[in-house]
Amino acid sequence: MTNGGPDHTGERKEPVPGAVSYVDQPSPETKVEQKRPDVWTVVMGIVGGALLGTGVTLAILGVTGVFEEPPPPTAPTIPPPPTLTIPEPSTAPLPAVDPGVTGDVAERAIPSIVTVESSSFLGQAGGSGVVYGTDGYLITNHHVIDGASSVAVVFFDGARYPAEVIGSDALTDIAVLRVARPDLSPIDVGTSAHLRIGEMAVAVGNPLALLGGPSVTSGIVSALGRTLELDGGTTLFGLVQTDAPITRGSSGGALLDGSARLIGITTAIAVSDVGAEGLGFAIPIDMVIGIANDLIEMGEVRHALLGVEGTTALAEEAGAQYPAGVLVGEILPDSAYEQGGGHVNDVIVSLDDVAIRTLDELLTALRMRRADQQVVIGVIRADADLEIDVTLGRLEV
Repeated sequence: MTNGGPDHTGERKEPVPGAVSYVDQPSPETKVEQKRPDVWTVVMGIVGGALLGTGVTLAILGVTGVFEEPPPPTAPTIPPPPTLTIPEPSTAPLPAVDPGVTGDVAERAIPSIVTVESSSFLGQAGGSGVVYGTDGYLITNHHVIDGASSVAVVFFDGARYPAEVIGSDALTDIAVLRVARPDLSPIDVGTSAHLRIGEMAVAVGNPLALLGGPSVTSGIVSALGRTLELDGGTTLFGLVQTDAPITRGSSGGALLDGSARLIGITTAIAVSDVGAEGLGFAIPIDMVIGIANDLIEMGEVRHALLGVEGTTALAEEAGAQYPAGVLVGEILPDSAYEQGGGHVNDVIVSLDDVAIRTLDELLTALRMRRADQQVVIGVIRADADLEIDVTLGRLEV
């Protein structure tokens, strides 16, 4: 054969040009020694591969955000307060009053009673008040707002208004406030001139500043013309006494008759060494109205001054003594009584035809008068009955 294979002679021929050469491959009968791999090379290769795989894995996880710190939890969204609308005021007419029925009296009076809140550097204080007329005026006690830097009132329906102090009178413990509320329910005003001991009395106020509206208590008119000395030296005259419970915070509230008419402004309670004795007192409405009108019109009260010092005169009959007038012990120089012709040792027995039996009754009558007012005073002088005309002076307080 001539194709590069062995001939019959057994000699090896040169490969034919263009034929495939197998010189890079060992022949079958040729033994090739293979080199064994180094152990540490294998180990390092495995470790390197593992590290390479781990790095790739971490890179992938990082791209996908697995290792990002989760955002902090957010607080739940709180919606803003809603816009509120004021409830429509009741347009129901005031109920008719069945005289003597406490529930009817209370129902009619409660819309006219307010809580008075006063603030000063000493802290918070409060009391009660009464709606007087439809022009925004309220009546309360002087001691409720005395020294206050700001005053507010809360009505029975919960509405709270800032209040302006129109005027205040320490001598009678009366003050007048004013608010801007248009839909007021003024209280019905009665008279204290014809009150009878034992008739029904209802007190309405806000004791202890309790929430939920005014409190109502009932009783009777226990006495008339009482005199009470308050802490601080002020003495109140002509008070209406009642056993209708009155407590702290009720000051400035209403004392009503059986027809829901205002007969007094509650002002104080009597306390003994054993506590409250069920003795409440109110400033008579006839005195209150005069004081309140003066404060509204002039911002002050021009109290009357007679200009005498005296004591209750006693008459004796059948071994008993009776109050019979005011014995004049001293007359102030240039006073109204001196200018009217009064003398020391006169016994004053009437003022404008109203009988005067005690010094307290005279002082009560003067609280109802004003400076520059003319009055007729009945006196007994040396066993003679006289009348003298006096133009009252002014008491400086």
